[in-house]
Amino acid sequence: MMTRSIALTTLLMCCQLVWGADARPATAQVLRFAPGAPQLNYLRIQAVAEVPEPATDPLNGRIAYDENRTSRVSSPVAGRVVKLEAQPGDSVKAGQALLWLDAPDLGSAVADLRKAEADLHLKQLAFQRARSLFEGEVLARKELEASEADMKQSRAEADRARARLKNLAPGGNLSGDNRYALRAPFAGIVAERQVNPGVEVRPDNPNPLFVITDPAHLWAVIDLPERDLAKVRAGQPISLEVDAYPGRRFSGRVASIGAILDPATRRVQVRCTLDNPDRLLKPEMYARVTPLSGAARMALQVPNTALITEGLYSFVFVETSAGVLEKRRVTLAAQGRDSAVASAGLKAGERVVTTGALLLNSELAGGK
Repeated sequence: MMTRSIALTTLLMCCQLVWGADARPATAQVLRFAPGAPQLNYLRIQAVAEVPEPATDPLNGRIAYDENRTSRVSSPVAGRVVKLEAQPGDSVKAGQALLWLDAPDLGSAVADLRKAEADLHLKQLAFQRARSLFEGEVLARKELEASEADMKQSRAEADRARARLKNLAPGGNLSGDNRYALRAPFAGIVAERQVNPGVEVRPDNPNPLFVITDPAHLWAVIDLPERDLAKVRAGQPISLEVDAYPGRRFSGRVASIGAILDPATRRVQVRCTLDNPDRLLKPEMYARVTPLSGAARMALQVPNTALITEGLYSFVFVETSAGVLEKRRVTLAAQGRDSAVASAGLKAGERVVTTGALLLNSELAGGK
């Protein structure tokens, strides 16, 4: 660490020695260098980038599952896992088996349905005989009505048993072998699996067995300060950055704004939707989210390394022509960790010094 500091100090001293040789301040805010001057080798000059104007400073956010495209799958029956069909990261189709259970409750449900259907069939035959006898004036109406009531009661019991089996096994397992398939409710990616072979599962398990989601669509959740509430609206575009991809911006839109202000933090939760076709963003990533004023309003982005702060004001060095660098005051609309957005003081296409601005400022101050 000390060696690195000594090397940096030596470089700065060398730069100052070389700098003082040819730099000629023409005015209080301009430095001029001869073409090919060695001082220019220490500078990095870039054109400012035009970006949509932000509505607020960057806000801390978190990437989350799109809950409208996410399912947390649990087993509706108790049983023991005998086979796993899906692993984390696998793509699954709607109705595809995720695992197989040895579930005695399923066998009981199949048996109940078969018993109820057999009883219903018997009661239907009895009702048909009673109706024939009644029409032949052999049976009293009271006996016919009792037979009809028995048939309706058996039909209700069969419907109940059928509905229970449909809930337990939507695929319609009527084999009675106790094998139950837990199936994916829709197509997606298996994001999480919290079950292993041989584990006993129950419907009241606190955690889901699988989490299935569509990773091409995500949410970004931010806590919006109360002072910025009027600057954000549903449908507003946003720009998002994460540490994993420096310099890359992802776009999205504000989906909803919370109806309740947190009394402790004085913030409102805002939910944004993101398209993630390349699947670069991952749930639980931290992000910096910037609500934008609108696609039609543009501003200029400046790296923070180009900024010189003096009191309450910010300045940059602008290359007005070859070897001519002008110190100019700029107005910042917002400033993030790596860059700032200038709302005044610069024009699109102008080139600013992004490396070496502090050395230029020292040289300018020494020449006064």
